[in-house]
Amino acid sequence: MRTTSRLHRPALGLALACVTAAAVLTGCSAEQAACGGGEYPVMAIGSTGSACVPDGEEPPEGYTRYPEGKVPEHVGDKWDTYWQTHTVDGEGRVVEVSDGE
Repeated sequence: MRTTSRLHRPALGLALACVTAAAVLTGCSAEQAACGGGEYPVMAIGSTGSACVPDGEEPPEGYTRYPEGKVPEHVGDKWDTYWQTHTVDGEGRVVEVSDGE
C-alpha cells in the first residue's frame, strides 16, 4: 500500500523552490524600509525621534533632513542604529544624546 506523503514530498519541494526563486528574482527582501514608497525619513531636532514625509514636502516644524550620506534606508541598518544614540541640535551639529532623551 502506498502512502500519500511520498507523493506530496516532491510537489512540496518544487513549490518551495519556486517560491524561493520568485523571491530572489523579484528582489524580495526581509529588510523593512525606513519609510514607504513616495516618502523620505526625517529626524527630530534634539532627540532620537523620526518620521516620514511625502516626497516633495519639507519636514514639519521640529524636524530636519538627515545629513547627506547618513540617511537610514532600512530598519536596523548602519545609520538607523547610529541615529538611536545621536541627533542634530538646534544649530545643525551632530551630537550624542544623553540617557533619558
